[in-house]
Amino acid sequence: MSTQTLAYDTAGRNAYRRVWARLFHTVFLCATLFGIVALAVLLITVGLDGLGRVSWDFINGYPSRFAERAGIKSALFGTFWLMGMTAMIAVPIGVGAAIYLEEFAARNWLTKIIETNINNLAGVPSIIYGLLGLAIFVRVMGLDRSVLAGALTMALLILPIIIVAAREGLRSVPPSIREAALAVGATPWQTVRFQVLPPAMPMILTGVILALSRAIGETAPLIIIGALAFVAFVPDGPLSSFTVLPIQIYNWTSRPQPEFAQTAAAGIVVLLAVLLSMNAVAVILRNYFERKRKW
Repeated sequence: MSTQTLAYDTAGRNAYRRVWARLFHTVFLCATLFGIVALAVLLITVGLDGLGRVSWDFINGYPSRFAERAGIKSALFGTFWLMGMTAMIAVPIGVGAAIYLEEFAARNWLTKIIETNINNLAGVPSIIYGLLGLAIFVRVMGLDRSVLAGALTMALLILPIIIVAAREGLRSVPPSIREAALAVGATPWQTVRFQVLPPAMPMILTGVILALSRAIGETAPLIIIGALAFVAFVPDGPLSSFTVLPIQIYNWTSRPQPEFAQTAAAGIVVLLAVLLSMNAVAVILRNYFERKRKW
C-alpha cells in the first residue's frame, strides 16, 4: 500500500470519527439541556404558584381544613426529627459496614454474597422497605406510628446507597498510603482512621447527600408504616406520632378545592428549601475535608 493511499485511508477514518464524535456530543448535550429545562420549568411553575403563599404564618401554622389557614409547622418539624434520626442511625452503620467490607473483611464467598445483596438492595422499590418496617418496627417491636419507626425504616432504605458510596470513597485512596502507614508501625485501624478516612470523606459525604436527598422525598414507606396525613402538633420525642412534608403536600394536592393547590406549591417550596439547606451543609463539610486533604 502506497503512502498516499495510507494517508487517504487515515484521513477518511479520522473524518468518520469526527462525525460520530459530533453526533454523540450533540445527543448528550440535548439530553443534558432537556433535563435542565424540565427542572427549570418545574421550579419556575412551583415558585410562581407557591412563593406568594409562603409566610411566617404558613411556616408557623398547623394544618387546617381551610386553605387560607393551613400551615406546615407540624410537617416541617416532623421532617427535621425524621431526617435527624435517620442520619444518626444510617450514617454510622453504613460507613462502618463499608469500612469493614473494604478494609477488614476476608475475600471469600460470604463477603461476595454480602456485597451482591447490598448492590441489589440499592435498587429495591421503597414500598418494600415500608412493608418491612411495618412488619418489624411497628408490629414486632411495638414502636407504633412513631418517629423512631419511620427513621429505622428510612435508614434501611438509604443504607445500601451509603455503603456503596463509602466503599467507592475508600477504594479511591491509593494502596500505597495504607502500605506506608503500616510500614511505619501503624495498626490497621490507625491506618484507616488517620490515613484512609480523611481523603475518602468527600466521596462518602457525597453518598450521604444523595441518600438523604432520596429519603426526604419518600412517601410510600411512611404511608405504609402509618405516618399521619393530618397532625396538629409538633413531635415531642422519638416515640411521638408525626407527619412529614411530602405526606402533607400529598394531602393538600388530593383536596378538591383549588386553593389547596397553591398551598401545596408553597409546601413544595419549603421542602426544596430544606433539601437545599441540608445539601449545602453537606457540601460545606465535603469542601472542608477536600481542603484539609490538600494541606
